[in-house]
Amino acid sequence: MIKFEDLTKGFWVKDERKIVIDNLNITLPTGKSLALLGRNGAGKSTLLQIVAGSMRPDHGRVISDGSISWPVGFGGSFHGDLTGAQNVAFLARVYGVDTDELLDFVQDFSELGKHFAMPVRTYSSGMRSRLTFGTSMGIPFDTYLVDEVTAVGDAAFRRKSRAVFEERMRVSSAILVSHEMGQVRQYCDAGIVLDQGRLDYYDDLEEAIDLHQRTLK
Repeated sequence: MIKFEDLTKGFWVKDERKIVIDNLNITLPTGKSLALLGRNGAGKSTLLQIVAGSMRPDHGRVISDGSISWPVGFGGSFHGDLTGAQNVAFLARVYGVDTDELLDFVQDFSELGKHFAMPVRTYSSGMRSRLTFGTSMGIPFDTYLVDEVTAVGDAAFRRKSRAVFEERMRVSSAILVSHEMGQVRQYCDAGIVLDQGRLDYYDDLEEAIDLHQRTLK
């Protein structure tokens, strides 16, 4: 269960306050993998960061009864001056998992080679995504926040990413942002649509997709 209480977030844009999350009061159900849909700039990435706790709302709060990952593909949880390995070891201690096991998993999965021992600030955006995705998949969360990350890398790496994500989804749920409706239909049970600061839940995934596609016209 993830519950939003009076959740609000806005940004100043050219002397004008733009509200992207507008006083949300909604409870997302347990055990559902949700497609988070909305046009570009609607605030999907902002909402994921607030849910993860990596961004503070202007008002309100998020309540959850389970563990939630950071937004996969977002490198804000990783310290740029630490190496990839040091970041992974730190997160292993934070989340109470075996450090050596997580290091071995991420090093093998991410295919970063010698860069795993280099500062994260030297990484390309794709390398950061490999590191963040690999680390999150190596930690057993109840809910994974995923933002297009399985599109990173070559075809072989994308296949590997999809395989490990599918394995995690057998026992966990997700909030998934994707512009590929085939991917949405493959992984998600229901949908939430963010539009003009409002978030609506749809138990029928196809209804959510239809509404989303109509907002794009």
